[in-house]
Amino acid sequence: MYALVRVRGNVNVRGSIEDTLKMLRLHRMNHCVLLSDNPHNKGMIQKVKDYVAYGSIDVETLTEMLKNRGTLQGGAKLTNEYIAENTDFPSIEAFAQAVIDGNTTFKDVPALKPVFRLHPPRKGHAGIKRTAQQGGILGNNGEDINLLLKKMR
Repeated sequence: MYALVRVRGNVNVRGSIEDTLKMLRLHRMNHCVLLSDNPHNKGMIQKVKDYVAYGSIDVETLTEMLKNRGTLQGGAKLTNEYIAENTDFPSIEAFAQAVIDGNTTFKDVPALKPVFRLHPPRKGHAGIKRTAQQGGILGNNGEDINLLLKKMR
């Protein structure tokens, strides 16, 4: 499971890349989406790698994001009670584990928005013009995406 965070804006973005970002539901900076690991998603990630930070998300980070930033349609927060009433899972932690394992998706929770609206990172980005390998934040961050998401909680 990949977490993608858009870190660059709309200025001077090529049209095909802008369309791919829209298909990924990354309309604004600091928005985050989760994608499964399949060839279609990998191709889209490869196309937008210069505008997003991505990597493999772990269960603890996903649980924290669902608790703090999970929203339902209408602006209501996601709660353990809502998960227990509308799904087969007793809590947000169990739901997050099932999502990471690939047993369920966000579509299984009615009215759950697939996009997380995050804060800008505390202490700032490492640089939005360089890749992670060059000391920046763009591209594949691997497991370090969890640190970025915790800074953006």
